[in-house]
Amino acid sequence: MRFPKLSFSAPALAGALVAIVAGLLVLYPVAFLLQAALNVGDPEARPPTEYGLENFAGLLAYPQIILNTLTVSFAATVMALVIGFLMAWIITRTNVPGRRFFEQVIVVPYYLTPLLGALAWSLLGTPESGFLNQVYRALGGSEYLININSPYGIAWVMALFEGSVAFVMIGAVMKSMDPALEEASQVMGASRLRTMLRITLPLVLPGVLGAAVFVFAEMLGSFAVALVLGLPDRYYVVTTAIYQLVQQYPPKIPLAAAMGTSLFVVMFVALFIYRRIITAGSYVTITGKAFRPRVNDVGRLRYLLLAICVFYLLCAVVLPLLTLFYASIQQISTAFPKLSNFTTEHFYKAFTMNAATTALGNSLWLALWTATLGVTLMGLISWIVYRSKLPGASVIEYIVMFPQSVPRLIFAFGMMWAWLIFPIPIYGTLWLLLIAYLTVFLPLGVRTISGVMLQIDKSLEECAQMCGAGWGYRIRTVTVPLLWPGLIAAWLLLFVASIRELGASILLMGPHSKVITPAIVESWFASSTELTAAMALIQTLVVAIAVSILMAVTRRATTHITD
Repeated sequence: MRFPKLSFSAPALAGALVAIVAGLLVLYPVAFLLQAALNVGDPEARPPTEYGLENFAGLLAYPQIILNTLTVSFAATVMALVIGFLMAWIITRTNVPGRRFFEQVIVVPYYLTPLLGALAWSLLGTPESGFLNQVYRALGGSEYLININSPYGIAWVMALFEGSVAFVMIGAVMKSMDPALEEASQVMGASRLRTMLRITLPLVLPGVLGAAVFVFAEMLGSFAVALVLGLPDRYYVVTTAIYQLVQQYPPKIPLAAAMGTSLFVVMFVALFIYRRIITAGSYVTITGKAFRPRVNDVGRLRYLLLAICVFYLLCAVVLPLLTLFYASIQQISTAFPKLSNFTTEHFYKAFTMNAATTALGNSLWLALWTATLGVTLMGLISWIVYRSKLPGASVIEYIVMFPQSVPRLIFAFGMMWAWLIFPIPIYGTLWLLLIAYLTVFLPLGVRTISGVMLQIDKSLEECAQMCGAGWGYRIRTVTVPLLWPGLIAAWLLLFVASIRELGASILLMGPHSKVITPAIVESWFASSTELTAAMALIQTLVVAIAVSILMAVTRRATTHITD
């Protein structure tokens, strides 16, 4: 008896393998998170012996935490949108001096990370010991000038570092808008402010709403700022409450899981509302009529707009870096130090302290492997989703984009619960952190690579196929060389993101798998603020070097491809 011969193409096998890996990385921890949230029996039993909704009902016992989360998230989102829209309008629609320079540096706060901003602004604005409040009292003021530990102080720091993200999203829409619409408004006698509010803002509403949903989701899942600024005053939001529920003894795993699950349900509702608003109206700004993007001459107003740009960069970049450096070179940080108080011992200690050097070494090791393995996996995913005709390719896209809608701390919580019972003992090791990083950074890598892939004509691969080249040979000799700038950009972005990661690390690292960002947080609460400032500056230097390499190598690779 002869059996039918089975044949599988290389793309189909690659697609099946990638689908299995993506499903294991993303869906496996989500399933355990939902399972834990519905567990109403023995919290230590795995799998649960009883299921129910009591844990979700138990969230009603924490109304203040829910209110705190919504208050901070909403206030921070509004502030970030104001910053992003105003910066985008100034840089893309006006003749403010130094437009090109500001367009490049306005994204720097993203690379500095919210953790660095929270540490710096804590030194600046803590009611009792903040540098600004010390200066204020020295000038005759009473009590304090600002309270950065308040809900709106926390929201302010969040907004400073998410405002650059809103700027990128809104600015891209503004660049594609026909300036004739604004010019017609001014010809009819409308002022520049009225034109901005009545013409520009409504037409870029899709970009503003897209930024609002993305930023609001980021604020809901924000952890670093709320931990550093809120915990000293016992001001909890959902993410810090989850962290406390997991860290306490005995841990309240089911309640924490229900809290996390409810948070990403709120995110999905926000996304649904966004889609309904967008589909309900028309926001067409690009038509068949040709136009050339132009900037408006705002006269003397450009100097006021210049001052606004400088003020934002001062608050988000210059002041935080100077503050951390100022604190790191003092024995005990104060606004008015004596000459004998200055020292460099904290940098020496940070470079020689075994815990800090080990954490930095682990972070560099993880960043290297995350970037290398991530580019390979995410490049294959991008090809399958946007180039192949394999069935289920669109489903793979939805799976790999799911971590973008879930706060990393919550995703890490699901992974902690899932990998605790995995047959291979990897919990508390660097291998689990590597798996976590590959999972939470899937959307970042796929979006970066696919953005370049969509610009490459499919006919180039099709020509190679017509000449008899196999799938692997086409990928190696045609696709990869053309994708080289995008692959380099994705590699370095993943490298930077891995070094600065906190939410996915703080729950999953073990005593022998410390990484630098959680180590900085632990140092902040357990040791001196001066040593913490030195560690944060060292991490920032590593990120700055990586970003510089990103820009130089990507520019060189792009030039090579163009030539």
